[in-house]
Amino acid sequence: MKKSLTLTDILITIVIAFIFAVIYKLWGPLYSLVGVFGLHIDQLLYGMWFMAATVAFLIIRKPGVALLAELAAAQGEFMFGGHWGISLLLYGLIQGLGCELIFAMYRYKSYRLYVTCLAAIGAAVGSLILDVFYGYIDSLAVWNLTLLIVNRIVGSIVITGFFAYFLVEAIDKTGVTKSIRPVSNEDYHLLDDEVR
Repeated sequence: MKKSLTLTDILITIVIAFIFAVIYKLWGPLYSLVGVFGLHIDQLLYGMWFMAATVAFLIIRKPGVALLAELAAAQGEFMFGGHWGISLLLYGLIQGLGCELIFAMYRYKSYRLYVTCLAAIGAAVGSLILDVFYGYIDSLAVWNLTLLIVNRIVGSIVITGFFAYFLVEAIDKTGVTKSIRPVSNEDYHLLDDEVR
């Protein structure tokens, strides 16, 4: 299986990122609206901003795709006038790296649900580190900070992990991804069985 990105892989990743850039832009007002209820309920929705990385990786299954997708989606959201301005690019980079590191730990060979959930946690941790850097969560009381962290990680696992995984699984059932992914050894074995 060829692991380097082809022009087709890059273009498909950019299309996926563009779709998520639109979703991210529309997600911003909903995130802000939910925030008025307090107790960091909005953090349960935060995982949507990591979803481009996991969806793109699960579809294309190559190194660099998660980072490229998340960075391109953040760039698109910025271009559409996202709420958080230029900081979106830094968040996209760090969140994409968080996902990419988890997929790299599994040598880009595992597309299982638990790996997708771990990638979601990796992106969430990256976003939390940037939040500390920007200085608006490190002054919270311990109970408040704990609630924020737990809600963000739970929301990330649900949206970026479970939802992304089952979304791509549904797309797989349509057969669309067969033409996108590289041929694997399993495909060759299936072909051999059909020939016999």
